[in-house]
Amino acid sequence: MATPPVVSDLSGFLQRVSECNNVSSKRKYVPFKVDNQVIGYLQPRFLERLLVAEDTFQASEDQSIALAAHLHTPQQRTTAVAGVLERLRDEGHITGWRNEMYPVVPAFHDAPLLLMERAAAVCFGIKAYGVHVNGYVNTPSGIKLWVARRSKKKPTWPGKLDHLVAGGQPHGLSCAENVIKECGEEASIPEDLARTAIPAGAVSYEYEQSLGLKRDVLFVYDLELPADFVPTPQDGEVEEFMLLPIEEVARIISR
Repeated sequence: MATPPVVSDLSGFLQRVSECNNVSSKRKYVPFKVDNQVIGYLQPRFLERLLVAEDTFQASEDQSIALAAHLHTPQQRTTAVAGVLERLRDEGHITGWRNEMYPVVPAFHDAPLLLMERAAAVCFGIKAYGVHVNGYVNTPSGIKLWVARRSKKKPTWPGKLDHLVAGGQPHGLSCAENVIKECGEEASIPEDLARTAIPAGAVSYEYEQSLGLKRDVLFVYDLELPADFVPTPQDGEVEEFMLLPIEEVARIISR
């Protein structure tokens, strides 16, 4: 990959980083424990809604909340929690329901303690993982990036600009397999081309929202695309793709 241009003024980029990491303290949150491990953080008002389901959630003496003692296995926990979350969805307390199950884990390579509906991840303040793909083209005038505009119907950041491909990391797929899946679903990128994506690191942040604490870890991939390839929206999550000089992308992010 060609060397990107040097940016001398980093203040705009640092501002974006600061906006994504806006949590000054977790003291106002209630720790959520599973198997005596803190794996999430709850707002007090959301906690009150959970404690109504006393056969599933219980307050602990150390000012945390835990799953009921009789829920020993990941499957028992998944089933019990799902019932509570569906009720909260029907009552309007959880929005943007995805019908996607996220693994609840202390760390990425750990076995899931349970599976949880993706829309509830922020409410529970659990770590959520995903893949993001930079799709770029080497041109005679320099590097250009394919930039997506998110659908205005998306429950999160509708109409905003995004990577070429981005998606949550579901249970049961490797990151590489998820990249291939998301490339096909979001941008109509053939599997043989998607397989050439190269891991480029990870980005993590903790972002406080009205619904709770968003704690994301995003695995980043770089994918070089042929000059004549044009991505096409496939699953309705993207409105359009734009091919922009990398300098223009830098200006958009930093302003």
